[in-house]
Amino acid sequence: MSAKDAKDAKDAKGAKDAKGAKDEKGAKDAAPAEKFPNRLSSRYASDVIPALQKEFGYTNVMAVPKLVKVVVNMGLGEGTQNAKVVDVGAEELAKITGQKPSVTRSKKSISQFKLRKNMPIGAMVTLRGERMYEFLDRLIAIALPRVRDFRGVSGRGFDGRGNYTLGLRDQLMFPEIDYLKVDKARGMNISFVTTAKTDEEARRLLQLMGMPFRQN
Repeated sequence: MSAKDAKDAKDAKGAKDAKGAKDEKGAKDAAPAEKFPNRLSSRYASDVIPALQKEFGYTNVMAVPKLVKVVVNMGLGEGTQNAKVVDVGAEELAKITGQKPSVTRSKKSISQFKLRKNMPIGAMVTLRGERMYEFLDRLIAIALPRVRDFRGVSGRGFDGRGNYTLGLRDQLMFPEIDYLKVDKARGMNISFVTTAKTDEEARRLLQLMGMPFRQN
Protein backbone atom coordinates (compact mmCIF):
# COMPACT_ATOMS: atom_id res chain seq x y z
CA MET A 1 0.00 0.00 0.00
CA SER A 2 1.36 3.40 -0.93
CA ALA A 3 1.80 6.24 1.54
CA LYS A 4 -1.09 8.08 -0.18
CA ASP A 5 -3.46 5.10 0.15
CA ALA A 6 -2.52 4.70 3.81
CA LYS A 7 -3.24 8.38 4.47
CA ASP A 8 -6.61 8.18 2.69
CA ALA A 9 -7.58 5.09 4.75
CA LYS A 10 -6.55 6.82 7.97
CA ASP A 11 -8.57 9.94 7.09
CA ALA A 12 -11.63 7.82 6.22
CA LYS A 13 -11.38 5.95 9.54
CA GLY A 14 -11.04 9.21 11.45
CA ALA A 15 -14.10 10.69 9.71
CA LYS A 16 -16.10 7.52 10.45
CA ASP A 17 -15.08 7.58 14.13
CA ALA A 18 -15.98 11.27 14.37
CA LYS A 19 -19.37 10.64 12.73
CA GLY A 20 -20.05 7.71 15.09
CA ALA A 21 -19.20 9.85 18.12
CA LYS A 22 -21.44 12.65 16.82
CA ASP A 23 -24.34 10.24 16.20
CA GLU A 24 -23.92 8.75 19.68
CA LYS A 25 -23.93 12.22 21.22
CA GLY A 26 -27.01 13.19 19.20
CA ALA A 27 -28.84 10.06 20.30
CA LYS A 28 -27.90 10.78 23.89
CA ASP A 29 -29.11 14.37 23.63
CA ALA A 30 -32.36 13.22 22.01
CA ALA A 31 -33.08 10.67 24.76
CA PRO A 32 -36.21 11.53 26.76
CA ALA A 33 -35.71 13.20 30.12
CA GLU A 34 -35.93 10.97 33.15
CA LYS A 35 -39.44 10.89 34.62
CA PHE A 36 -39.63 11.62 38.30
CA PRO A 37 -42.47 10.18 40.40
CA ASN A 38 -45.29 12.44 41.57
CA ARG A 39 -44.80 13.79 45.08
CA LEU A 40 -47.86 11.89 46.35
CA SER A 41 -46.58 8.54 45.08
CA SER A 42 -43.23 9.32 46.73
CA ARG A 43 -45.03 10.32 49.91
CA TYR A 44 -46.97 7.05 49.91
CA ALA A 45 -43.76 5.02 49.71
CA SER A 46 -41.76 7.03 52.25
CA ASP A 47 -44.37 8.12 54.82
CA VAL A 48 -47.78 6.46 54.36
CA ILE A 49 -46.64 2.83 54.26
CA PRO A 50 -44.58 3.03 57.49
CA ALA A 51 -47.39 4.95 59.25
CA LEU A 52 -50.03 2.37 58.29
CA GLN A 53 -47.75 -0.52 59.28
CA LYS A 54 -47.24 1.01 62.69
CA GLU A 55 -50.92 1.87 63.21
CA PHE A 56 -52.53 -1.36 61.97
CA GLY A 57 -49.67 -3.82 62.58
CA TYR A 58 -49.08 -5.02 59.02
CA THR A 59 -46.08 -7.34 58.96
CA ASN A 60 -45.95 -7.61 55.17
CA VAL A 61 -45.58 -4.43 53.14
CA MET A 62 -47.74 -5.97 50.40
CA ALA A 63 -50.67 -6.07 52.82
CA VAL A 64 -50.62 -2.30 53.33
CA PRO A 65 -53.67 -0.66 51.69
CA LYS A 66 -53.01 1.33 48.55
CA LEU A 67 -54.93 3.39 46.04
CA VAL A 68 -55.70 1.31 42.94
CA LYS A 69 -57.59 3.75 40.72
CA VAL A 70 -59.62 6.95 40.68
CA VAL A 71 -62.84 7.04 38.63
CA VAL A 72 -64.28 10.43 37.68
CA ASN A 73 -67.87 10.27 36.44
CA MET A 74 -69.86 13.23 35.09
CA GLY A 75 -73.59 12.74 34.56
CA LEU A 76 -74.94 14.51 31.45
CA GLY A 77 -78.59 13.60 31.43
CA GLU A 78 -79.51 16.71 29.42
CA GLY A 79 -77.59 15.11 26.58
CA THR A 80 -80.79 13.26 25.69
CA GLN A 81 -82.17 16.60 24.44
CA ASN A 82 -78.95 18.11 23.11
CA ALA A 83 -76.09 15.87 21.93
CA LYS A 84 -73.60 18.77 22.07
CA VAL A 85 -73.86 18.79 25.86
CA VAL A 86 -72.06 15.44 26.00
CA ASP A 87 -69.24 16.75 23.81
CA VAL A 88 -68.80 19.83 26.01
CA GLY A 89 -68.88 17.79 29.22
CA ALA A 90 -66.36 15.28 27.84
CA GLU A 91 -64.04 18.11 26.79
CA GLU A 92 -64.17 19.66 30.25
CA LEU A 93 -63.52 16.29 31.88
CA ALA A 94 -60.51 15.78 29.62
CA LYS A 95 -59.08 19.14 30.71
CA ILE A 96 -59.62 18.32 34.38
CA THR A 97 -58.12 14.83 34.35
CA GLY A 98 -55.61 15.06 31.51
CA GLN A 99 -57.06 11.93 29.91
CA LYS A 100 -59.64 11.40 27.18
CA PRO A 101 -62.94 10.27 28.75
CA SER A 102 -65.20 7.51 27.52
CA VAL A 103 -68.87 8.28 26.90
CA THR A 104 -71.34 6.32 29.04
CA ARG A 105 -74.61 5.24 27.41
CA SER A 106 -78.02 4.22 28.68
CA LYS A 107 -78.58 0.48 29.08
CA LYS A 108 -82.33 0.53 28.54
CA SER A 109 -85.15 2.74 27.32
CA ILE A 110 -87.30 4.78 29.74
CA SER A 111 -90.22 6.43 27.95
CA GLN A 112 -91.16 8.94 30.67
CA PHE A 113 -87.66 10.42 30.52
CA LYS A 114 -87.59 10.28 26.71
CA LEU A 115 -84.59 8.02 27.04
CA ARG A 116 -83.75 5.42 24.43
CA LYS A 117 -81.34 2.55 24.80
CA ASN A 118 -77.69 3.34 23.99
CA MET A 119 -78.12 7.13 24.20
CA PRO A 120 -75.09 9.10 25.55
CA ILE A 121 -75.82 10.21 29.13
CA GLY A 122 -72.42 10.92 30.66
CA ALA A 123 -68.64 10.81 30.51
CA MET A 124 -66.19 8.82 32.62
CA VAL A 125 -62.43 8.64 33.15
CA THR A 126 -60.47 5.95 34.99
CA LEU A 127 -57.06 7.08 36.25
CA ARG A 128 -54.23 4.80 37.37
CA GLY A 129 -50.55 5.07 38.19
CA GLU A 130 -48.75 8.41 38.16
CA ARG A 131 -51.65 10.17 36.42
CA MET A 132 -53.92 9.07 39.27
CA TYR A 133 -51.55 10.49 41.90
CA GLU A 134 -51.12 13.70 39.90
CA PHE A 135 -54.89 14.23 39.75
CA LEU A 136 -55.29 13.51 43.47
CA ASP A 137 -52.52 15.97 44.25
CA ARG A 138 -54.23 18.74 42.25
CA LEU A 139 -57.61 17.91 43.78
CA ILE A 140 -56.32 18.12 47.36
CA ALA A 141 -53.87 21.02 47.01
CA ILE A 142 -55.64 23.27 44.48
CA ALA A 143 -59.25 22.38 43.63
CA LEU A 144 -60.87 21.69 47.02
CA PRO A 145 -59.41 24.80 48.74
CA ARG A 146 -61.08 26.90 46.02
CA VAL A 147 -64.53 25.87 47.26
CA ARG A 148 -66.23 28.69 49.13
CA ASP A 149 -66.47 28.13 52.90
CA PHE A 150 -64.70 24.79 52.55
CA ARG A 151 -64.45 22.93 55.86
CA GLY A 152 -63.43 19.52 54.58
CA VAL A 153 -64.99 16.63 52.70
CA SER A 154 -67.66 14.40 54.20
CA GLY A 155 -66.61 11.11 55.77
CA ARG A 156 -69.90 9.42 54.84
CA GLY A 157 -68.92 8.42 51.34
CA PHE A 158 -67.41 5.01 52.19
CA ASP A 159 -69.13 1.92 50.84
CA GLY A 160 -68.20 -0.58 53.58
CA ARG A 161 -65.54 -2.24 51.41
CA GLY A 162 -62.75 0.31 51.59
CA ASN A 163 -63.81 2.54 48.71
CA TYR A 164 -64.73 6.23 48.96
CA THR A 165 -66.87 8.43 46.70
CA LEU A 166 -66.77 12.21 46.76
CA GLY A 167 -69.42 14.35 45.07
CA LEU A 168 -68.60 17.78 43.60
CA ARG A 169 -71.26 20.31 42.67
CA ASP A 170 -69.50 21.92 39.73
CA GLN A 171 -66.36 21.93 37.62
CA LEU A 172 -65.34 25.54 38.30
CA MET A 173 -63.10 24.62 41.25
CA PHE A 174 -60.56 23.22 38.80
CA PRO A 175 -58.22 25.92 37.43
CA GLU A 176 -58.11 24.14 34.05
CA ILE A 177 -61.68 25.28 33.40
CA ASP A 178 -62.14 28.78 31.97
CA TYR A 179 -64.97 30.43 33.91
CA LEU A 180 -65.95 32.61 30.94
CA LYS A 181 -66.45 29.60 28.66
CA VAL A 182 -68.67 27.59 31.02
CA ASP A 183 -72.31 27.53 29.93
CA LYS A 184 -73.57 25.50 32.90
CA ALA A 185 -72.31 24.09 36.19
CA ARG A 186 -71.85 20.33 35.94
CA GLY A 187 -71.30 18.14 38.97
CA MET A 188 -69.32 14.93 39.13
CA ASN A 189 -68.58 11.96 41.36
CA ILE A 190 -65.01 10.94 42.15
CA SER A 191 -64.54 7.37 43.40
CA PHE A 192 -61.33 6.24 45.09
CA VAL A 193 -60.85 2.48 44.84
CA THR A 194 -58.41 1.03 47.38
CA THR A 195 -57.22 -2.40 48.52
CA ALA A 196 -58.27 -1.65 52.11
CA LYS A 197 -60.51 -4.29 53.71
CA THR A 198 -62.32 -1.85 56.00
CA ASP A 199 -63.55 1.72 55.79
CA GLU A 200 -61.37 2.65 58.76
CA GLU A 201 -58.21 1.58 56.92
CA ALA A 202 -59.31 3.33 53.71
CA ARG A 203 -60.10 6.55 55.56
CA ARG A 204 -56.72 6.53 57.27
CA LEU A 205 -54.97 5.85 53.94
CA LEU A 206 -56.65 8.82 52.26
CA GLN A 207 -56.11 10.97 55.33
CA LEU A 208 -52.37 10.30 55.28
CA MET A 209 -52.34 11.09 51.56
CA GLY A 210 -53.73 14.53 52.44
CA MET A 211 -57.51 14.17 51.99
CA PRO A 212 -59.06 16.89 54.21
CA PHE A 213 -61.90 15.07 55.96
CA ARG A 214 -64.36 17.24 57.85
CA GLN A 215 -64.05 17.22 61.61
CA ASN A 216 -67.43 16.11 62.99
